[in-house]
Amino acid sequence: MERPGYKIILCSFMFLTLNLRASYKSEIYSAYVNNKMETWKTVIDRMNSVSPKSNDFLLELLNYQYGYIGWCVGNKKNSEAKKYLDLAEKNLQILSDDDRYVSLVNSYQAAFYGYRIGLNKFLAPFIGLKSIDCAKLAISSDEDNPFGYVQYANIQFYMPAVFGGSKKEALEYYIIAQELMEKQPGGTTENWNYLSLLTVIAQSYSYMDDFQSSLSYLDKILRIEPDFGWVKNELYPQVLKKMKE
Repeated sequence: MERPGYKIILCSFMFLTLNLRASYKSEIYSAYVNNKMETWKTVIDRMNSVSPKSNDFLLELLNYQYGYIGWCVGNKKNSEAKKYLDLAEKNLQILSDDDRYVSLVNSYQAAFYGYRIGLNKFLAPFIGLKSIDCAKLAISSDEDNPFGYVQYANIQFYMPAVFGGSKKEALEYYIIAQELMEKQPGGTTENWNYLSLLTVIAQSYSYMDDFQSSLSYLDKILRIEPDFGWVKNELYPQVLKKMKE
């Protein structure tokens, strides 16, 4: 027979764990909306120090590492990107042994190959096809995983047309990812991935000179987060300016 005290301790521990995970998600979301990447970095460092880590916890950490690395690559913080990419790839290796995460593991692997290419363009001929294969495998192993479609879309968007890239096809896959994410329970609540995806779709329409559709998505984003500075102060005015030109 279990002692009542043990049940109380166990329930308290589970409640604390759930609260901590909710806190991580909220902190990352707030950091994304307010462009506070130092806060983002602090959160993933704090999570990385937790021991032991369950696979579900590692998967959450991996998502935040993925976002931070992408920001580093985009802002030419190459040393920082490499440092966190090395850490993320170690976490990915652990998760690769868990059959529950086949699609997500391949999604992240596709993204990490892309990051490696971003850090060293000369790697493109050697790992570019591996990135594409991983993205395709992510989709085929779970057609309801929006993240696989996001990675395949990213590849299509950034790959030169001469090598088969297509911004039009990328947009189609981004929209599939959006629809899937919106069907998931809680998929749009304080989810930086969802807000990022909507922003990417808005930018994609703008690149294709469909400014009205771009504004429609930017409006959607600002209805969700009126104080999203990047969209409110940069992207929205940029699209309005392009429309006038």
